[in-house]
Amino acid sequence: MSKIEELKRELAEVIRNYHQKGWSPATSTNYSFRSEEHPNVIYVSKSGIDKSKFSENDFMTVDFNGHRTSEFAGIRPSAETLIHCKLYQLFPEMMCIVHSHSVYSVLQSIKKEQFVELEGYEVLKGFEGIKTHETTVQLPIFDNTQDMTAFASTLENEKERLTVPAFIMRKHGTYAWGRNLFEAKRHLETAEYLFEVDYKLK
Repeated sequence: MSKIEELKRELAEVIRNYHQKGWSPATSTNYSFRSEEHPNVIYVSKSGIDKSKFSENDFMTVDFNGHRTSEFAGIRPSAETLIHCKLYQLFPEMMCIVHSHSVYSVLQSIKKEQFVELEGYEVLKGFEGIKTHETTVQLPIFDNTQDMTAFASTLENEKERLTVPAFIMRKHGTYAWGRNLFEAKRHLETAEYLFEVDYKLK
């Protein structure tokens, strides 16, 4: 099995697991990865796929502008593919992006205006580069929009707010990324755990 096929299988399993957690209701959420063999190609989830049945065959390829490659003519990538493209452009060392539509990220984005501030939690060390719980992190909240070009521009213009590899789209969900699937998964699960704890506490 090639490395790319292995990555497809691994990410598909994660997607099905996230559906079981309630993070991917209906056909929502989107995911992607890149490979060292073809770093300028993005493997992204197809649009409209039931995430409880997502398989390695439900990925397609696009370029860094979000345009589908020739072998997938007539097939739609996720509507939010441009978000993935922009994140890979802003953080070129990152190789995987995962997404959720969790209840607590949505509730946090309704309750908070600009960011979710998290302080003193042990699990903060799940974010790359954080070595102690004695720190404060602000995960930004960006307003949701159907205009993905505009949202991608927001990410570029406000990159300095992305101090950890995750953010919330308001009333939508969380995006997280990493240098591989394990790291991206760790970042999303760290964020979601802390959103839930923080919301229930306050």
